[in-house]
Amino acid sequence: MGRYRWAVASRALAATAGGYALSSATAAGLGLLLARSGNSSVDAVLWATMLAFVVHAVAALWAFGCASALRAWLGIGIPAALLGGAALALRGAPA
Repeated sequence: MGRYRWAVASRALAATAGGYALSSATAAGLGLLLARSGNSSVDAVLWATMLAFVVHAVAALWAFGCASALRAWLGIGIPAALLGGAALALRGAPA
């Protein structure tokens, strides 16, 4: 397979798997943050999940819109790691 095809395959993987990781980290982190800020748990989960769908769509657009596959992975991976870390920190913190 040529270099171009590997770049497209990498971007497709970043859009699907990376986008899923970013959206799930967004849902977890934002859901915990909204629940701790005084919203009801149901409202927090609904708002976080709806925003996660938008985040996944934007991540897919980002993966195919940026200049290189490396930038696509960095632009999706770094926010996913930060949001996942924030979700873990909020999960362990007392309410």
